[in-house]
Parts: sequence; structure tokens; C-alpha cells
Amino acid sequence: MSDRLQGKKVLIITSNTGIERDELLKPLEALSGEGATVTHASIEGGTTQTFLQDTEKDRTVESNGKLAGLDAAGFDVLVIPGGTVNADTLRQDADAQRLVKAFADAGKPIAAICHGPWVLIDAGVVEGKTLTSYPSVRTDLLNAKAAGWQDTEVFNCGANGWTLITSRTPKDLPAFNQAISQALQTA
Repeated sequence: MSDRLQGKKVLIITSNTGIERDELLKPLEALSGEGATVTHASIEGGTTQTFLQDTEKDRTVESNGKLAGLDAAGFDVLVIPGGTVNADTLRQDADAQRLVKAFADAGKPIAAICHGPWVLIDAGVVEGKTLTSYPSVRTDLLNAKAAGWQDTEVFNCGANGWTLITSRTPKDLPAFNQAISQALQTA
């Protein structure tokens, strides 16, 4: 365990089902392992259901609370895991959209992996940004006026006054987690 991120506060947001297991748990473990305080909030609070490769039910994970009522001011970075059902549900949630907009407006880093960038599209914050994502999300991002899409394990875009970190799939998690850690160290 390291204390490199001591005093930093991370917010991970999810729905209550369809979350890609490692895209939730690996950032949670990596960032808390570096000393950050990590809060996992879900739409309904309570138990969340993770999956492997969108199809195989895996373990349940208790969230620390609901998205409703959370304030971006209390956190240093926002992390959005993927999972098709998770991201599709989050993108339609007013509290998830509100939090994404608040982080972007405050210039705080946002990190999204796999299908997680769908939430960014519906929150209206991808215009002018270059991102990566699960390949099938590329067209959606470009249609939402993203500046570009890169096929790379992690892409860190600092355009428009705030940092946006994106990755493609669970195999990119080491680079994704490292990019979040670096952003927190400079935040």
C-alpha cells in the first residue's frame, strides 16, 4: 500500500446491474491501494451486480450510497466503468448526467472505460474532445462531435479546460488506472 494519493477522493458511479466487474473493482482496488478514499455510488444505492464480458453474472458489490444528492465538490476525480447495460442505464440517469457536467464544469478529471463514454455523450461533454472507447462506441462519439477517436489503450485529453481519460476494454486497465493516479497526483 502506498500513500501517494492520500487525501484524494475518488467517485466511481454505476447503475445497479450490468457493470463489467474488473472495470469497477480494479480501479477501486488500485486507487485505494495508493491511499485514495474511494466511494462507489450507484443509482439506487445498495447491491450492484457485476458481469464478465457483458454476459456472465459474476459477484455482487455493495455501493456506498446513491447518486442522488452527491456533490462533485467533495471529490477529485470521477470514474465511469463500462458494461453495456451499466453504461446504457447510467446515460439515461439525470443524477449521473448532473455529476458528469459538474466535474467537467469544475475542471476536475473524468475517467471512463469501455462503454462508459456513452454517459459523457448524454451529459453533453464530449464535443471537442478526443477519446478512446470500446470500438462500437466510436461512431456515437464522433456523432456527438468528439474531435476524434484513437484506438489506444488509454487516451488522456486535456482540451477544453479539463482532463478526460478514456480506455477501451478491461485489458487496458493497468494503463487506465495509472493515468487516473497520475491525474490525481497533479490535481
